[in-house]
Amino acid sequence: MRRPVGKVIGVAVVVAALVVAVAKACVGGSDVTLAEDYYASFRSECPLEQRYSQLGSHEVLQLDMPSDDERIGSVRMWYPSELEDSDVLWPVVIAVNASGSPASVYEPWFARLASWGLVVVGNEDPQAGTGETASHTLDVVMDLPDGCPLAGRLDVDRMGIVGFSQGGAGAIAALTQYENGGLYRTIFTGSAAYPFLAENMGWHYDASLVSVPWLMVAGTGASDDAGVADPTEEFGGVAPLSSLVEVYNAVDSSLPRVRARAVGAEHEDMLARSDGYMTAWLLWQLCDDGDAAQAFVGDDAEIACNPGWQDVEKSV
Repeated sequence: MRRPVGKVIGVAVVVAALVVAVAKACVGGSDVTLAEDYYASFRSECPLEQRYSQLGSHEVLQLDMPSDDERIGSVRMWYPSELEDSDVLWPVVIAVNASGSPASVYEPWFARLASWGLVVVGNEDPQAGTGETASHTLDVVMDLPDGCPLAGRLDVDRMGIVGFSQGGAGAIAALTQYENGGLYRTIFTGSAAYPFLAENMGWHYDASLVSVPWLMVAGTGASDDAGVADPTEEFGGVAPLSSLVEVYNAVDSSLPRVRARAVGAEHEDMLARSDGYMTAWLLWQLCDDGDAAQAFVGDDAEIACNPGWQDVEKSV
């Protein structure tokens, strides 16, 4: 089948530009690691975003499980220390890596999120855009061996998935294209590669198939939104506003969903920049945290009034 020349050129430009964007990402390679206290310098004038951007109240332990999938390496789990002596079940979050970013280069992100009472799981796959290794990681979580301190302590009815950049595409795919994706109850994506870009990188996803509550965010900086008229003809940034609108509108309007952009944030900023509202979203959806819900629900929702965020649209 013949393809228009303009589209072919567009794909080449998009692919080349993505490589540059990934190289600049804050966790965009194994030689760059996230600082242990990376969150400490963040300041928001809005109390919920500030609160949930910081550490929670739980001490955190970390455990690695072997995997037969060479792409995964180890399945890596961060969890509240009291889980090991607890009779309650704990909610789970699967994280899908951005390009060139195995979990080992952003471990403090996992630990901070787990400090809020979540079991946060990642792997070492640096190219996770198809969602396949996220699906395999979930299989490991669902079949932990006897003797593992997490075995029998995970709440399979409270599971979420998150992903940034290529991992955003992978998170959507893991949710919608694999049988075990039906276990997820919510999704968060940060600067997910826009559909045309993802398709041509081999990270196909169909946003219309998402059937769980979804918070989707991106930055207003040029690396996320280059301001081009047609991002299928030239690189539009990794996650332009037009793509957020397209994806948001593709989802069933009866589902809780929020889209928003962080003012002034570049693509490489979004891992840390979205911490507050990502954490609040997960705690609302998986833990029924009423305070966290106030960040999103109603006309006076904090995210809608926060000067650090714009282009907010929501159905909650």
